[in-house]
Amino acid sequence: MQDKSKLIFGNEISDRDYRKAVRSREKFARRFGDDTDRPHPAVVVENPHIGSLLGVQDIRIQKAPGDSSFDTEKGVIVGNIRMGFGHYRISMAMASAAHALGYQPYWMDLNSYADTTCTKVIGAQNDLYSLGSRISQKSRLFNRLVWEPMNYEGFRKLSYNASDQKNAELMAPVFQNVPKDLPVIGTHVWPAQAAIHAGMQYVVNAIPDNWPMALHLAEGSVHTVQTHYAYQGYRILNGMAGNRVLRPMPENSLLYTGHYVDDELVRNIEADCQARLQRKIRGRPMRFLLTIGGAGAQKEIFAAIIQYLLPVIEAGKAALYVNVGDYRSVWDDLLRQIPALADLSTEHFEDWAETQFFAAGALTDDVTGVHAFYHGNIFQAVYATNLLMRSCDVLVTKPSELAFYPVPKLFIRRIGGHEQWGAVHSAEIGDGTLECRDIPHTLQMLELFLQESTELADMCVNIVRNKASGIYDGAYKVVQTAMDLKNHQK
Repeated sequence: MQDKSKLIFGNEISDRDYRKAVRSREKFARRFGDDTDRPHPAVVVENPHIGSLLGVQDIRIQKAPGDSSFDTEKGVIVGNIRMGFGHYRISMAMASAAHALGYQPYWMDLNSYADTTCTKVIGAQNDLYSLGSRISQKSRLFNRLVWEPMNYEGFRKLSYNASDQKNAELMAPVFQNVPKDLPVIGTHVWPAQAAIHAGMQYVVNAIPDNWPMALHLAEGSVHTVQTHYAYQGYRILNGMAGNRVLRPMPENSLLYTGHYVDDELVRNIEADCQARLQRKIRGRPMRFLLTIGGAGAQKEIFAAIIQYLLPVIEAGKAALYVNVGDYRSVWDDLLRQIPALADLSTEHFEDWAETQFFAAGALTDDVTGVHAFYHGNIFQAVYATNLLMRSCDVLVTKPSELAFYPVPKLFIRRIGGHEQWGAVHSAEIGDGTLECRDIPHTLQMLELFLQESTELADMCVNIVRNKASGIYDGAYKVVQTAMDLKNHQK
């Protein structure tokens, strides 16, 4: 196999950057070992958390009991890592779409195989990224001088991809005993790169966000993007080597699909938007959904939103869902900071059946007060937002992967410069606001939603129109692309 750290889509990497990439791999190998020659038995087990909802089965790398057979006709691997909620959310969208299309989704989390070099390498980088994210929220200087430039320009360079490709060689062994003709959809670049290095034959690399970066390149796969802006940027590898004009990606390596959205959300767009409009017309409490991911970053913004909404909630003009994911401490901090919050709140903690029951009932029943959700299991923590999204009127979120979901959105300040382009895209297609970069502008937008009907109505109309245009069909198209790669090359 061609050394993917020396030449990227025909563009040569400098000797200096190549040596840096080699040193990166050697550093991780010294720290965690190289288990390329160690057995990696692969078995299939039922996913106990979302298996019944999305038809998902897990691929485990273990000696423990499990089924070592795979459905090589209908099976498709969703390769992912637990690095923030966004990549898990894309994975769930792919699994949902695969299930709806009649395929068997296999969940392969490369950050869950504790005894492997693969997981240790991913975990170390995940810990570093999480630390940087937390510091960036506490230090404006660090954010301005280090974090924003790294997320915006550092990850954009081909030299960064060269190092990632070398590191991915240490991740490839987990695919050792997985059938090589099973299609793979990578919802983070590392599973896609690892699959290519392992010799998997049919790999699709589902690229997130709307800011083209070399970080997301996995040469040898079909790259999919959610926007036409991203397509143009990736096709010419725009800005990935300064002002130098690069060789473009081959036409068959890149595909625009539209947004990666779960089947159950896409199918119900018209009904859910109509319900939002009816609640507004009938003067029912306006429902806001706050999603607090990561390590609870931006708590000061969420606290300000909650404090602003509490009097409106008491007056019966608003209702609030707060999903703190798998970070119970975030909710505890909010209760300490806002003592009045406890009296209006109902906690839905660690009871997955009850959360599903509430979400289903909220589609038709009236909702009042504050409803807080916490689940220690990451599947439930992430998917709770999906369940609540259908019955909310406005989703309040930073412009990350949720920027692409078909629900009216109020965007708070981003984390990392790359995220701002998700808000720009959403505002342009009319299903979300501009990025509100400080608390006063966030509260101003809340007031507009509450006092007027224009913002909500316009977004609902645009969401229905966008669906008719196929903008939210990306997950279906990614899955079908993966299956077509196999079927067309038999």
